[in-house]
Amino acid sequence: MNTEKLTNPIVKQAIDALQGGDKNAWFALFTPNAQLFDDGNKMNFKSFFEKAIGHERFTSIDKVEYNGLHLYGKFHSDQWGDFKTYFKFTVDGNNKISKLEIGQA
Repeated sequence: MNTEKLTNPIVKQAIDALQGGDKNAWFALFTPNAQLFDDGNKMNFKSFFEKAIGHERFTSIDKVEYNGLHLYGKFHSDQWGDFKTYFKFTVDGNNKISKLEIGQA
């Protein structure tokens, strides 16, 4: 899967970690109290991604917006199958991700 469309370096690192199933690299990019919203519902960030990393990944990135912080594409989940999704990242002043909104596009 090509990540060259990802223009924000923090987002690129996060997607590379997700794609590679690297939990340590993924969690290192986020603030300790990072918020996660899945289709608008607040979720427990840590437990959600402890289960998802290594089992979920983008199969294509089709569109990148908002200075590289919002991405849309096709996604695969071992549990839920294949679907179109969005990831919307919020990066704080310390270059840590403080909020991630995900959902079906």
